[in-house]
Amino acid sequence: MKRMALLLSTLLLLSGCAKSVEPIAGEVISCAEINMDKTITEGVQLGCLDGGDGGYLQGLRGPMILNVWASWCYECGIEMPYLRSFYAKAQGKVALVGVDVEEKNIEAGQKYVESNGMTWPNFFDADGSSRGYLGMGVPITWFIAADGSVAYKKIGGFKNELEIIELTAKYLDVTL
Repeated sequence: MKRMALLLSTLLLLSGCAKSVEPIAGEVISCAEINMDKTITEGVQLGCLDGGDGGYLQGLRGPMILNVWASWCYECGIEMPYLRSFYAKAQGKVALVGVDVEEKNIEAGQKYVESNGMTWPNFFDADGSSRGYLGMGVPITWFIAADGSVAYKKIGGFKNELEIIELTAKYLDVTL
């Protein structure tokens, strides 16, 4: 009984010292700001997570990191703080664009963006049309060069922000 009381009082003491974690508010951003060659009108066309027009994946121009994710993906949630931090440092040097895939509806993706602090534009693949181009599974991250060519494809989640920074320097020749 004394052990139980000691354990409970210790837990109460420690929980009083814990910081409360403030949610980080995200925003569903228009895809209009994505750097694309608008003369390309063939290939894989995706809508935007804001419900508006997206564009053709083949028209993307970098330097850009294209991160394929889904709200139900555990590993996507693990890498999200690294992507948020990277994005804060990379603005004006490297674009970050998401592709929300395999969702039950657009609202699930929008809610995920808002609750996970994402403030970059995201395409929405409503019908799985990007599978043949981007591959299956999430997360997958593409490093897109200025001319639109694929410089590197990373399968799986990032383990830390430094990994994103190093891959950006290596494959996009952009240092942060």
